Amino acid sequence: MEGGSSHNFVPPSAAFDKSRVLDVKPLRSLMPVFPAASQASPFPCMPPFGQTPNGYSPFYPFQPQGSQTSPNLNSPSPMRTPTGPMPAPIRSYRAPAPSGALPHDFPEESNGERGSSMGGAEDDDGYFDAHLGSSSSRKKTAKASSSRKKKKKSGDGDSLTNSGSGVNFVPVMSPFQVEDGNRELVNYVLVNFDALRRRICQIEDAKESKNGIIKRADLKAGNILMTKKVRTNMRRRIGVVPGVEIGDVFYFRMEMCAVGLHAPSMAGIDYMTGKGDAEKDPVALSIVSSGGYDDDTEDSDVLIYSGQGGNNNNKDKQVADQKLERGNLALERSLNHGNEVRVIRGVRDEVSSTTKVYVYDGLYKVHESWTERGKSGCNIFKYKLVRVPGQPGAFAVWQTIRKWKDGFSSRAGLVLQDLTSGTEPIPVSLVNEVDNEKALASFTYFPKLKYSKSFTLMPPSFGCNCHNACLPGDMNCSCIQKNGGSFPYTGNGILVSRKQLLHECGPTCPCSPNCKNRVSQTGVKLRLEVFKTKDRGWGLRSWDSIRAGSFICEYAGEVIDEVKLKQKGNAGEDDEYIFDTGRNYDSFKWNYEPGLLEEETSNDINEDYNIPYRLIISAKNVGNVSRFINHSCSPNVFWQPVLYEHNNQSSLHIAFFAIRHIPPMTELTYDYGNSSSSEAGNDNGPHRKNKCLCGSSKCRGYFG
Repeated sequence: MEGGSSHNFVPPSAAFDKSRVLDVKPLRSLMPVFPAASQASPFPCMPPFGQTPNGYSPFYPFQPQGSQTSPNLNSPSPMRTPTGPMPAPIRSYRAPAPSGALPHDFPEESNGERGSSMGGAEDDDGYFDAHLGSSSSRKKTAKASSSRKKKKKSGDGDSLTNSGSGVNFVPVMSPFQVEDGNRELVNYVLVNFDALRRRICQIEDAKESKNGIIKRADLKAGNILMTKKVRTNMRRRIGVVPGVEIGDVFYFRMEMCAVGLHAPSMAGIDYMTGKGDAEKDPVALSIVSSGGYDDDTEDSDVLIYSGQGGNNNNKDKQVADQKLERGNLALERSLNHGNEVRVIRGVRDEVSSTTKVYVYDGLYKVHESWTERGKSGCNIFKYKLVRVPGQPGAFAVWQTIRKWKDGFSSRAGLVLQDLTSGTEPIPVSLVNEVDNEKALASFTYFPKLKYSKSFTLMPPSFGCNCHNACLPGDMNCSCIQKNGGSFPYTGNGILVSRKQLLHECGPTCPCSPNCKNRVSQTGVKLRLEVFKTKDRGWGLRSWDSIRAGSFICEYAGEVIDEVKLKQKGNAGEDDEYIFDTGRNYDSFKWNYEPGLLEEETSNDINEDYNIPYRLIISAKNVGNVSRFINHSCSPNVFWQPVLYEHNNQSSLHIAFFAIRHIPPMTELTYDYGNSSSSEAGNDNGPHRKNKCLCGSSKCRGYFG
């Protein structure tokens, strides 16, 4: 059935008597039956304004704004269907598009109308609602639907544990966890989303690009996770979203949708209706302000927000007066009701100028509304939102950092402008706002790993034969072959998956120094800061937001052998800057689930490291910024063994990558691990047990 749900399709029986089919009416002449009036929503639960794009199945919450219908968690479809008799699949109906809506034929990276239930021109980076209809023919839609019928259904799970399945993905979140989240669930969903998105990027990068089409891995990943019920906080709510903290950063709209912060993947205004007249009493839940309209965003506590509509798919010019409907009406009603509205601010990523970061800035209230004539002469609604007092800073932190970088204000507590003395490409400042300590313990800053001449390295292996740069999908590249046939990084240098051992191109490879398979050898790219903590000595944090999978730094220092390590212990030498791959480390899941893509196997299922030899590094006398990264039992950074050739020998290195998105000015931490039973027990030296002060809910109480 064209446009129908593939889940509702039942093949006819061979013995079916076609003569019994009487009085057949056209499908569109049938009216859907809704629940009782007390439960009915003003709109049917269908993909609004047309068919879903090719390859995407409709899913909650991409339904008309104002609908309170929530998904049926026990149904194989991610959409809840109304109770009672159902004359026709509800998704076979097509709702009329309101004025100012996107045309059905639009490029994948186009913009729509802000706040429209079908997508808004809020962003200038190409985000749009994943459910929008396209110009593809209904035959293509039917074909996509047919292909989805072949996919296997998955069951429900009750615990937050990965199944580790090879082919079929088994959901691990209970219906309660899908409805209402917490911090652990939010992190779980976001880690799974980005892991899947990176894998899709890796697959697309390996294909030859055709016609310059931009692949939307974020939409594909979001569609899969929504369908598989890997999401949380589906319950629509005003105010705080459980598990989402003020200051959290998002790099994709679909991430905010998956954790229940902001439901539309494109629209700037998210709202719902009350129990009364649904069409006349909507209230705003959240708004996104990211430069798509003429908003006044300079004040960190006050936001002047422009209304939706009137641009007719042209975000740079208003062509008609805005109307008091949908999102505009919801903000007006929120002014009257005085309810809190979540505000997400879009800012430019300082690391990548083409990337936008979404910062959750907390709860605001609408204080005023008015209309004014815009530059094009059309009336525009304006809303003044004021931040609720007493909340931690978020957008204000970004503004302060921008002033530091632009030189408009000095950094309080600054001790040194650049403790690396120009060794790193970007300065690393030293800051103390806690006490009067003005100097670090003496050490020599060195950005690389130093192997002693007496240390026996691995024999060299053949490098690649690429003369320009190693390209994803080039199976003739020996470095790609060493990595299991997949390029380990995405096009913008993000690590796709943790690997047992990651192989990078080394100095002996003929490929260019700009080869994307040299990520860990390019030095520090973030604006880092060594700062004095209240109770754990010096720590490390970044002025920049760090994206999940981003390279942070290498653990630099002097490589020592086990004999020297034991000598340090026997002598009671206090060396707090030891990194040892021989320690016991808690395992954790970071890679994507192959079953989500219906892959039969994956080279990245096993995330346990396979290191050719034990590597022990001391950064006490020689090291870089990594020596200041403190321990945490719930870290936001992980280490990855990397192997590449240097001076005709293969050498092992330790690179640090971000586990998840890290907001600016957040301390960077990794798990130090615990010494093996044969080496533990000494109260002095490198193997002594240290009291843990990480403050995590999962704190083990000690480390080392």
